[in-house]
Order: sequence, then structure tokens, then C-alpha cells
Amino acid sequence: MARQERAIRTRRMILEAAGAVFDEHGYASTTIAMVLERAEVTKGALYFHFPSKESLAQAVLAEQVLFGAVPSRSSKLQEVIDMTFAVGQRLRSNALLRGGVRLAVDQETPSGIDRGEPFRQWSRRLTALLERAAEQGELLPTVRPADTVDLLVGAFTGIQLMSRALTDRADLADRLAVLWAHMLPSIAVPGLLPGLDSRADRGVRVLAEIDPARAGAEAEERTPAGVR
Repeated sequence: MARQERAIRTRRMILEAAGAVFDEHGYASTTIAMVLERAEVTKGALYFHFPSKESLAQAVLAEQVLFGAVPSRSSKLQEVIDMTFAVGQRLRSNALLRGGVRLAVDQETPSGIDRGEPFRQWSRRLTALLERAAEQGELLPTVRPADTVDLLVGAFTGIQLMSRALTDRADLADRLAVLWAHMLPSIAVPGLLPGLDSRADRGVRVLAEIDPARAGAEAEERTPAGVR
């Protein structure tokens, strides 16, 4: 059991290191040596889990959708909103997620790596939630969940790329709030709109709900020493 736990920890260390290196350098410029140096593991340990750079990149991509986890909501449209803000907030600091996102959009990622799989996973997950929202009467009758999800995923992808280029994603939450301000009136029934929360700090509050201790520590770090 102890050996298995060590193997799980080692695999995670390698994935997080690879995510950071892929994010910083892109697929083409990343080498196994860079990942080994960042992860501080042996070459044998890395190849035990990932036989090639391609398999390592695919594993980093596969982790992406897991970062959309949020608490379940009675309003499934609110749950979708929360997922976008949670991912946006996690993109600010999570190297593994950032690496997966860069691999998915990097044109230098080779064709042998399935860059489309994260998009398909997001589509399935979000479409299922919007279909439940429709069943609960949250959506306008003209809304087609799969089409709306394609628009949302595409818009999120473009917005986060623009935010990264301009501010290293510092303004991503504000941009997401603008996106939802335009989208919600076209998909949600009018009576639901006042109760939906798509304010820019939504991601911070959702993550604080998931991990209050970490949120408190991060808030302490952001507080200037003179006002503590």
C-alpha cells in the first residue's frame, strides 16, 4: 500500500512538473530533461509512468476537465456558470491546468496527440448539465444545449487566450462576467436571471466553498503586512 501511494505521489509530481514546463515552453520546446529537473525524479521513475513525451502530454491533457469540479447546484445553469469561473480562477495559478490548456491550443502540438479530447469532454459534461437545466425549465424553449455549449467552450477558449496575452489572465474573471452578461439573457428564462450569480468574483467564492482553509491562506498572503 505504501509503495502504491508513493507511485501515485510520484506520478502527480511528474504531471504537475510537466504541466508547468509545457505551459512555459510549449510542446515542441519541452524536453524530458526539463520535466525531470522540475519534478526532481529519476528518468526511470518518469518512464515507469510515461513511456514517451507524447504519452506525458496526453496525460496532462486528460487532467484538464477535472479542474471544472464545483459543488452541485439546484440550478444547473448556475452550476455551468460556476464551472467556468472555477476553471478561470484555477488557471491563475495551477500549472497542470495551464499546461493542459496550452497543449490543447498549441498548433505545434503534434497530430499524434489528441488535442480535441478535452474539448469533447467539456462538451459532454456541460451539455448534460444544460439538458438537465432545460428539463427543469431554466432555459428558453429555443435553446439547443449542444449548440450553446459549443459557443460557450469556444468563447471561453478565445477569452482566456486573449486574457493570457494581455494580462497573464489577471482580468479573466472580469472577461467571463462580461461573457455571461451577454449570454444569459439569450438562454435563461427571464424569471431565473435575477437569481443567477455571474459576478467577476464568483470563482473566488466557489473555490473558497470547496477549500475554505486554502482560500483563507491565500487571502492572508494577499493582505499587506501593515494592515494585518
